[in-house]
Amino acid sequence: MNTAEFFVTPGYGDTQLADMRYSQAVRIGDRVDTSGQGGWDDEFHFPATLEDEIVRAFDNVERTLVTAGATWNDVVSVVSYHIPESEVSIGDEHNRVMVEQFERRMGNRAPIWTQIGVSALGAPMMRVEIAVTAVVGSHPSVHDRG
Repeated sequence: MNTAEFFVTPGYGDTQLADMRYSQAVRIGDRVDTSGQGGWDDEFHFPATLEDEIVRAFDNVERTLVTAGATWNDVVSVVSYHIPESEVSIGDEHNRVMVEQFERRMGNRAPIWTQIGVSALGAPMMRVEIAVTAVVGSHPSVHDRG
């Protein structure tokens, strides 16, 4: 039987555990699930630009994965939450930066991705939140559909 092991990202994670009573990741066997990671710094300040916020959210996911013994190479699923740019679309800038970060961090690998537009997130000024599932050592590949 695998035991759940919880992880707190050094820095902002210590604050979240003390103030909000949650951990940033749980590992059960080879599976790692993260809580939603925003584009904050360790003092919960957000960048002025959406692009910088998304990049920092990816950085925070990476910090959290490493804490739990995983990397972006192990990620099999991504769920992202976005404050949309309009009532009908999350927006081109969100999509462009997300895809750029996928390519930068995972190369040709393509995990499953669910993108959700929401009216509010957990912190004021927050525009994006990213949660992932990783299977350590799986290094899945993209299958040729041709």
